[in-house]
Amino acid sequence: MPLKVAIQMDPIGAIDITADTTFRIAEEAQARGHSLFYYTPDRLYWDDGRVMARGWPLEVRRVVGDHVTLGAETAVDLGDYDVVWLRQDPPFDMGYITTTHLLEQLSPGTLVVNDPFWVRNFPEKLLVLKFPDQIPPTLIARDLDTLRAFKDRHGDIILKPLYGNGGAGVFRLGHADRNLASLHELFTGMSREPLIAQKFLPAVEKGDKRVILIDGAPVGAINRVPAEGETRSNMHVGGRAERAALSARDLEICKAIGPTLRDHGQVLVGIDVIGDYLTEINVTSPTGIQELERFDEENIAARIWAAIEAKRD
Repeated sequence: MPLKVAIQMDPIGAIDITADTTFRIAEEAQARGHSLFYYTPDRLYWDDGRVMARGWPLEVRRVVGDHVTLGAETAVDLGDYDVVWLRQDPPFDMGYITTTHLLEQLSPGTLVVNDPFWVRNFPEKLLVLKFPDQIPPTLIARDLDTLRAFKDRHGDIILKPLYGNGGAGVFRLGHADRNLASLHELFTGMSREPLIAQKFLPAVEKGDKRVILIDGAPVGAINRVPAEGETRSNMHVGGRAERAALSARDLEICKAIGPTLRDHGQVLVGIDVIGDYLTEINVTSPTGIQELERFDEENIAARIWAAIEAKRD
């Protein structure tokens, strides 16, 4: 049965269609006969009891430089749609959080993917705290003395903003590094948020595995290997994707976290695993679908839509 699908995302004209997960989701929806509507987060609004968006009917095609056709701009009632995708990238700021409050009003008539209530309450670097047996030594703190004590205890650490993404603002502070106070000054001067520190995992040199889960079940993985001289493996900062198999440890982690994700409406999730440790659970706009499809020669987007169509049925 064809569905009416709305996609809330960042501007579609600038995306890389060979890598963008949202494009792949839209492409597969179109192939299955679903109609598409696209809007950016700033065009979402509440008007007299209705959750509205101003945007465009959408057609996509896999042609670089000519990948999208937009219909006439119009305002729509998102309550008339079967599915709304929440797919804009972080930062996970108050603007992002406000969109989750508005989209939450669409329940139960419209399925929002991922469930916005739990996207809001499952910040990606904080959700891992629910699974202390799966993560490396981790600290959430803003106080400099507390951060110093953690570094003294573990020596070699990673320091990053709590609500960042794409590898931005991630620093490795080795045993002899003396920049903790300066970085603390920089970060706390920019925001009122705590920082996250984790013990450095040398296994990252062999890659940071992205495992994709659909409805809490793992469907595959890719390995992201840091560029020469880099600690960060994110593809946004030059990491390269490699084929990867799901290890016994990956499956153990997925078994531990999968029921929580499934039971809280997190249909598409990407987790990050370094060595034997879970480091992040990405629920906002996880990436990696296209790379996984190329390596495994499997239509992962079809599996995502099959899960969504089952929920609508």
